[in-house]
Amino acid sequence: MAIRPASLPLALGPVVVGAAMGFARTGTIHIGLFCMAVAGALLMQILTNLQNDIGFTERGGEHIGQRKGLPRATARGWLSRQAVRLAIVLLCGVAVALGLGMVMLRGWPVLAIGSASMVAALAYMGGPKPIAYTPLGELTVFIFFGLVAVLGTDWLLTDQLSVVSALSAAAIGCLSAAALAVNNHRDREHDALVGRKTFAVKFGRRASVRLMAVLLACPFVMTLAVAALQFRLLFLLPLMLAPAAKQLHTDFCQCAEGTAFNAILFRVFRLEMRFAVALASAAVLSRVL
Repeated sequence: MAIRPASLPLALGPVVVGAAMGFARTGTIHIGLFCMAVAGALLMQILTNLQNDIGFTERGGEHIGQRKGLPRATARGWLSRQAVRLAIVLLCGVAVALGLGMVMLRGWPVLAIGSASMVAALAYMGGPKPIAYTPLGELTVFIFFGLVAVLGTDWLLTDQLSVVSALSAAAIGCLSAAALAVNNHRDREHDALVGRKTFAVKFGRRASVRLMAVLLACPFVMTLAVAALQFRLLFLLPLMLAPAAKQLHTDFCQCAEGTAFNAILFRVFRLEMRFAVALASAAVLSRVL
C-alpha cells in the first residue's frame, strides 16, 4: 500500500516513450541503458510514494477530518515510520549506485537529471515546505514525469533530442499530471482542513474541472502535431484513445464526492499507460516499416 503499485505505470510509460522516440530516429537502442532508465524511474516513483505516505502521517493529516483517499500504511500502523524511513534511505542508496553507473557511461548530465529527480521525489511531501502543500503539484509531475523522464531517456540512449520527443514528453506529462489532479480534486475539502493549498483548494472546484479537461485533451493535440511533423499516419494511433479520455472526463465531472474518485484515478493510470504504449508502438513501427 505504501509503494502504490497501481501508480508505477506513471514512471514506466515515459521511459518507454523516450526510448521509442530515440529508436525511431536512430534505429538502435542500448538495452543496458534502457533497463537502467526503467529501474531509475521506478525507484523515483516508489521513493515519492513512500515519502508521501510517511510525510502525510507525520504531519497528522490522516487524523484531521475524514480522508477519502487510499489508506496510508504508516497511518494505519501496517508499517512503522522507522521501517519506512529505513526503506527510503536504502532505496536512495540503490538509486545513487544506479545513477553513478549511468554517469560513468553517459557523463555528468545524468548526475544533474538524477539529483533533480531525487530531490523532487523527496520534497513532494518532505522538508519544511512540501510541494504537496502548494498549487505546484501538477506542474511538478508534468515536468518530472513528462519532460524530464521522456527527454532524459531519449538523450540517455541517443545523445540527441528532437521537437517530436518534446511534444511526446508534454503529452505524457499531461496525463501523469491528470492523475494527481484527480487526487487533489477528490481530497480538496480535507486538504483545506490540514492546510494543503493544492490547485484544487486554492482555485476551487470549477478550476479543477477545467484543469482536468486541459490535461486530458492536450495529449491528443500533441499527437496531431507529432503526426504532422513526422508525416506519418502511424503517429495518429493514440487518437484511438480520445473517446476513452472524453468519457473519463465526463465521469470525472459527474462522479460522486468521496471514494468513488479512486476508480477514476485508476482509469487515468490505465489511460496513461495505454497512450504511452500506442505512441511508442507508432514510433517503433514508423522505423521498422
